[in-house]
Amino acid sequence: MKLHTLKYVEGAKTERHRVGRGIGSGSGKTSGKGHKGQNARSGGGVRLGFEGGQNPIYRRISKRGFTNDNKTVYAIINIDRLNVFDAGTHVTPTLLKEVGLVKKECDGVKILGSGQLTKKLEVTAHQFSKGAQQAIEAAGGKCEVI
Repeated sequence: MKLHTLKYVEGAKTERHRVGRGIGSGSGKTSGKGHKGQNARSGGGVRLGFEGGQNPIYRRISKRGFTNDNKTVYAIINIDRLNVFDAGTHVTPTLLKEVGLVKKECDGVKILGSGQLTKKLEVTAHQFSKGAQQAIEAAGGKCEVI
């Protein structure tokens, strides 16, 4: 490969469209701006959301709801996903994060009862559903709430 043999990829470079260069070019005379009016003038046009002076839609429609900054967000894990651990393992939120079952940064971990747990585990989490607690204890394990 030599410098003088390098070429641009097809479609990477396009020639700029020169307006106002005669009728034959297709964008002569008014340069594609139509006749008169605000959009034909230099610096013309209206800002985003402007509706000609009438009250814009973002001000006509009422605001609804709010965002609760104090909301507790839990990382949700079903008990069938806990089968990756060996029997007798003490499962904690930090261990779940290390293994990759919890990916996002959340306020806590909640264990839900979907699926089957086949191993005896000691699970520590911030919350348990009733079904998950029953399933863990039925498999011979323990549930501990942080």
